[in-house]
Amino acid sequence: MRAIGRWCVVHRRTVLGGWIAGMILLTVLSQSAGSDYKNSFSLNGTQSFEALQLLQRAAPKASGDIEQVVFAVKHGKVTDAAAKAGANTVLKKLAALPEVASVGSPYASGASAQISKSGQIAFANVTLNKQAQKYSVAQSNKFVNTANSGAHGGLQVSVEGQLAEQTEQPKATGTGIGAFAALIVLYLVFGSLLAALLPLIATGIALITGLAVISLMSHVLDMANFSSELSLLIGLGVGVDYALFIVTRYRQGLQEGKSVEDSVVDAIDTSGRAVMFAGMTVCIALLGMFALGVSFLYGVAVAAAIAVAFTVFSALTLLPALLGFMGPRVLSRRSRRKAAEAKAPDALHPAFWTRWAGTLQRRPVPIAIVGIVVMGLIAVPFFSMRLGASDAGSDPTGSTTRNAYELLAKGFGPGYNGPLQLVAQVKNASQKAAFVRATDAVAKTANVVIVTPAVVLPAKHGQPPVITADVFPTGSPQALSTANLVTNLRQNVIPKATAGSGVNVLVGGDTAIFADFSSVLSSKLPVFIGVVVLLSFLLLTAVFRSLLVPAMAAVMNMLSAGAAFGVVTAVFQWGWASSLLGIPQTGPIEAFVPVMMFAILFGLSMDYEVFLVTRIFEEWHKSGDNTIAVTRGLAATGRTITAAAAIMVLVFASFILGGQVIIEMFGVGLASAILLDALIVRSVIVPALLLLTGKANWWLPQALDRIIPRLNVEGSVEDHHEHHAGSAIHPGAPALATE
Repeated sequence: MRAIGRWCVVHRRTVLGGWIAGMILLTVLSQSAGSDYKNSFSLNGTQSFEALQLLQRAAPKASGDIEQVVFAVKHGKVTDAAAKAGANTVLKKLAALPEVASVGSPYASGASAQISKSGQIAFANVTLNKQAQKYSVAQSNKFVNTANSGAHGGLQVSVEGQLAEQTEQPKATGTGIGAFAALIVLYLVFGSLLAALLPLIATGIALITGLAVISLMSHVLDMANFSSELSLLIGLGVGVDYALFIVTRYRQGLQEGKSVEDSVVDAIDTSGRAVMFAGMTVCIALLGMFALGVSFLYGVAVAAAIAVAFTVFSALTLLPALLGFMGPRVLSRRSRRKAAEAKAPDALHPAFWTRWAGTLQRRPVPIAIVGIVVMGLIAVPFFSMRLGASDAGSDPTGSTTRNAYELLAKGFGPGYNGPLQLVAQVKNASQKAAFVRATDAVAKTANVVIVTPAVVLPAKHGQPPVITADVFPTGSPQALSTANLVTNLRQNVIPKATAGSGVNVLVGGDTAIFADFSSVLSSKLPVFIGVVVLLSFLLLTAVFRSLLVPAMAAVMNMLSAGAAFGVVTAVFQWGWASSLLGIPQTGPIEAFVPVMMFAILFGLSMDYEVFLVTRIFEEWHKSGDNTIAVTRGLAATGRTITAAAAIMVLVFASFILGGQVIIEMFGVGLASAILLDALIVRSVIVPALLLLTGKANWWLPQALDRIIPRLNVEGSVEDHHEHHAGSAIHPGAPALATE
């Protein structure tokens, strides 16, 4: 690491030129190729996926997604001549698109159920040739624009469905606000505008380059349409934090009278090692989502890992080069004057953290208990979390999908926004009759509005025909009643109605797909958590030569994640403070949000654990006294960790302004988790527990010590001058900070 830091300083023009050239080249390539983000689901072994496969084999043109084109008028009726002519023109244009297999017009014979009782709202079911994720964003935009072209003369046209959802690309509206807030915090920490700008510059170049790579990767790997914004969210937070730790250590070196080159080398050899390890941990946690076996998450995990990897690489190469250019100007004038006069700068003695370290020494037990109880109480709502999928009612106000949702709910009921689909392959007349009995039984089931007549689709290549029917629930797609209805139909109603017939009636459709998605993720979540925790435990064991410290870190990280889930549940499911945040409606938590949040939070929480314990471990090497090591380590890193946390909280909170409920969930969850983790877990609980457990923190059986490889994160501590070797520090008095 020292060689890397020195090379980047000496060859700073080459490093800076290489980064800028790479950024420009990759950005041009990505702009030329465009992006190909798409939401891709594959849920083998579920009823909804089996129903989809059955339709694809039997009647491919009937197996595509169904978009609902909604027509509405404020005055008169949709059956009036002008409105009808406008709607028919739109439907004719849509039918001519190559993506469209068929159009179910509300004006067709026998389609009166597609016109509301008021006569002011109607909808057309437009069946696509394929599933929506098979189409590009450009094709999706063309479909929606074609539909919206008829919105004139008092006729309102809106579109709802998976294809329309792809046009609602997330916009990073809060990025600028988050970056500006981070700049303010950095300026308050450093007292120098130049020092405050460096982390943002290094992170910005890294993210522009990383996002270009992610965009190119979207052509190779299926990536959800929110992948780039989520990657930006994570990359901005961790990138600024990583740079902050390195710049802080660099400034310390200058304040101690070291040269610019030596200060950079020492910063990379100490904080740089911690940054590299922390980034590896975040990437491992993200890529651990492959253990779930759900393809939808693969692209998201890879995209986020790419963003984190670029910020780490930038912090270890580009940032040292920039520091070489800036030299001592990253210090405030006052700090430069004190350094020139060889005086100990005030920044090395943060009084608050020194006093707090002393307080923890005197009362570790009650303080740890209070911290754990507070975190536990915040996590309570998590135990009532309901997983599901947000429907179009949670889309941004004014979007075509949100408008269509509200019109359908107003004219027909919320259940018309997500009908279920009954699908079966029938071999004879008795099985067809059994299917009809099933539809009759479903129609009489609670929370069902109507079941459409059965439609027989002739199968290909002599296979038995497939029969289908649509079920419209009373509740919206995200309602608990709809989720319970899916379970009731599958486990009770349909099996009883078809008993002894040999026909297998499947419950499919988009709403059922998302219900199965939630079920699959819930069942695999324990395996995922186990994989991430185990890998992180092994890495920390190799770094800190301890069993207790990694175990403590794993438990504390899960406590932080539980508290974050509690906050998300309270806000988005219970509705606490939702109106203040502009959240349109409460509902279930997106099924993949807890999985991704755990991966991200486990990695980010480990960042602070690494930065804190690395410094404690460094002091342990110097003093051999656990109490001195903990108090010095906390006093040295407390100010920097809380500043880093403040930056992350502001960056993540800014994404609440994005308007996309998924990004809002991540914003609220990540911001609250980092706040709680930095203020309570790393500043209170962890140091208190480390003080209580004493030298046992650094115990590792000799057999394991010989087997486990050694990973040096604290740098060449033996080469550093021990500034406090003669200090009169004892267990009853707090140590002076060294950073």
